[in-house]
Amino acid sequence: MVVDTLSPDEVDRLFQALADGTRRDILTRALTGEHSVTALAARYEMSFAAVQKHVAVLERASLIAKARHGREQLVRANPAAIERARALLQSYEALWRHRSATMDAILAADRP
Repeated sequence: MVVDTLSPDEVDRLFQALADGTRRDILTRALTGEHSVTALAARYEMSFAAVQKHVAVLERASLIAKARHGREQLVRANPAAIERARALLQSYEALWRHRSATMDAILAADRP
């Protein structure tokens, strides 16, 4: 199971990063290519510092990476980390589907 390949702290950082709509939107934009933090900040009705904090949370979760290009910080998605997140969620889904099927089987066996 993928959960075993990620530490509990990594899983916590991943879910914390994905729990916020602005961060999910920044990640979606980063999936389309590199964007400067300045360009990202211009898209939101919040301060530049607030957007920087959102980017930092995504970076701590390894969902994005930053690189300096001159005076700009460029943000890009980390496809490998996104794949780990997908696999983690898929493993949780498989676990719950199995539990649901087990409950269905128990309930069906109790019927006269």
